[in-house]
Amino acid sequence: MTQAGKKKKRAVNRSIMLAKKIIIKDGGTPQGIGSPSVYHAVIVIFLEFFAWGLLTAPTLVVLHETFPKHTFLMNGLIQGVKGLLSFLSAPLIGALSDVWGRKSFLLLTVFFTCAPIPLMKISPWWYFAVISVSGVFAVTFSVVFAYVADITQEHERSMAYGLVSATFAASLVTSPAIGAYLGRAYGDSLVVVLATAIALLDICFILVAVPESLPEKMRPASWGAPISWEQADPFASLKKVGQDSIVLLICITVFLSYLPEAGQYSSFFLYLRQIMGFSSESVAAFIAVLGILSIIAQTIVLSLLMRSIGNKNTILLGLGFQILQLAWYGFGSEPWMMWAAGAVAAMSSITFPAVSALVSRTADADQQGVVQGMITGIRGLCNGLGPALYGFIFYIFHVELNELPMPESAPGGSVVAQYHLQQNSIIPGPPFLFGACSVLLALLVALFIPEHTNLNVRSSNWKKHCGSHGHPHSPQAPGEAKEPLLQDTNV
Repeated sequence: MTQAGKKKKRAVNRSIMLAKKIIIKDGGTPQGIGSPSVYHAVIVIFLEFFAWGLLTAPTLVVLHETFPKHTFLMNGLIQGVKGLLSFLSAPLIGALSDVWGRKSFLLLTVFFTCAPIPLMKISPWWYFAVISVSGVFAVTFSVVFAYVADITQEHERSMAYGLVSATFAASLVTSPAIGAYLGRAYGDSLVVVLATAIALLDICFILVAVPESLPEKMRPASWGAPISWEQADPFASLKKVGQDSIVLLICITVFLSYLPEAGQYSSFFLYLRQIMGFSSESVAAFIAVLGILSIIAQTIVLSLLMRSIGNKNTILLGLGFQILQLAWYGFGSEPWMMWAAGAVAAMSSITFPAVSALVSRTADADQQGVVQGMITGIRGLCNGLGPALYGFIFYIFHVELNELPMPESAPGGSVVAQYHLQQNSIIPGPPFLFGACSVLLALLVALFIPEHTNLNVRSSNWKKHCGSHGHPHSPQAPGEAKEPLLQDTNV
């Protein structure tokens, strides 16, 4: 070996050992308070999304003030770019966390996801620019799920993921209402300062209290392990879709049904605020009620339906509710219609858990990660395409406010609603009607999915890719692909 090669190797080894000292103490004991547990992950998720939930009402106001003529188009582009960047970067960050450990990437994802918060009052243009670029690191859930997989057994994993998702929902049930109240009483600046403080608290909690979940795997040999393109390829899961006709039907159903859902999440609260005339408090209350009803639907109602009418019929029922909900949003012109459609939307949230359950029951044990990974990959792709598509449809149908003031004192937002109805009285919400047509196609495709079958997808090259999403020795549990009510890229 040449002298230059030896020096390079020594420099690499020094960098590896320095990074190890940052994450673990001498002797291999993980830093943090106590042993790694699900509760550490739960607190990280709660603090991050509580901070963003506080900004629900201020963000809607700043978005309209910054882009008064093309509000929905710009919102769709911002969220679309963020979603696509998250989809592209998630496998690479997952693979790197398998080598460098979870704690450092928890810190990285939370820091960059929350970095735009203080910019809201400093510079709105930079705020939205940093939000779109932060999609590269807006994959906290991927790292948290990997953290949970490291410290739980396979039979415990579904319950652990359920706890994480329920915590996410709980943070969004409470924080928008608190942010709206504080903004009305003390001004939006206080809300931004409070959200920034909570984000900093989350970062400090990760630094001080969260222990590393992979201390045994932090060896010098593994720290220098190369990352293959297969591990970092975001389209690796999608390439296997056509290898089985049943898998293809399931994936098409997921794509056609989740594409409008992802677009809806990115723009619906803005739609309620600006077009339907909801006040900030009404939007916060809508989020809380919808979150509570969705939790009930995904737990109690889903289990009852699965036992009584079966897996496939539950999927069809959920798609039917989604068609009704989107059509109601599309043609609804009064605030009470939005509330009624929201109750139907909660029932439509049973679709994806039912799809995951169908896959887990029909796929072989060694195929679980393959098929669930495909479904998760398609949902990630929809997180980028859906918001951009909705923003574009709003734009081509000229659903904009065009400098119209938003009087808070107007009862029920009648001025805004009347303006909108004069502008487009036949279809108040064109993207939602498009979404209903997309879900109708998904329903027709789902009719051909058999209730009981054996999925057969070749997975000879899948193990490396699965390692980028979780613990290398922990096979993906059936519930691992289940995601919370709102995606972390679309809050």
